Amino acid sequence: MDLGLKGRRAIVCGASRGLGRACAESLAREGVHVLMAARRPDVLELAAAEIRDRTGGSVVTVAADVTTLEGRALLLAGLPDPDILVTNAGGPPPGDFHDWDRDTWIKALDANMLTPIELIKATVDRMMERKFGRIVNITSGAVKAPIDVLGLSNGARAGLTGFVAGLARKTVRHNVTINNLLPGPFDTDRITVVLAGQAKAEGISLEDARTRRMAANPAGRFGDPAEFGDACAWLCSAQAGFVTGQNLLLDGGAFPGVL
Repeated sequence: MDLGLKGRRAIVCGASRGLGRACAESLAREGVHVLMAARRPDVLELAAAEIRDRTGGSVVTVAADVTTLEGRALLLAGLPDPDILVTNAGGPPPGDFHDWDRDTWIKALDANMLTPIELIKATVDRMMERKFGRIVNITSGAVKAPIDVLGLSNGARAGLTGFVAGLARKTVRHNVTINNLLPGPFDTDRITVVLAGQAKAEGISLEDARTRRMAANPAGRFGDPAEFGDACAWLCSAQAGFVTGQNLLLDGGAFPGVL
């Protein structure tokens, strides 16, 4: 399927590794000019070079901490009027809520709720003027099925979800959609961190925690980041203009509910 994205311009945050990188690659393959953003310039540029080689796409980078005002200004100077915005930030560390002080909570909210909102605020009006925009927030399957050791992520991402639910109904009339992609267990560095926390809490090895987690999933495996990237590209497509305010769960069937 031709997704109708050739020549569009996209900002992809957290794009040097994992799911963000997968989204950047899928968009580049569709002919989108992609600006990849992440904090570490060496890792970021290496990822961009590999995506250029694999897709032949137009890919540039901005190394910035987008949780800061200065970092967002640098990002938007690199691509002031994107047609597509993919927000993404590494999840806060797992732990026990008794150990989290106010500063810990504010850091989680800044990265996983307030920064996406600020980036949406900076870009959505121009998207509506141009009558095309696709905003995809990478959140977490924990929004639907909270994980006890991920309380920081549960809270911050649920706040973003609530905000998007209201705004997305106002922008869609202008062909600007806002949706959330909720990853379950994908084979990325992030899941290793989560599993390490679970292994420590349960007194088992990391490999045992990994094996148990895969076996417990109906798919019997972790997701491939490329699958996630292609789902993101479809949500950004011309064909997805009637989909907005949704939370698309990609978890191999782990969530047991019907809604």
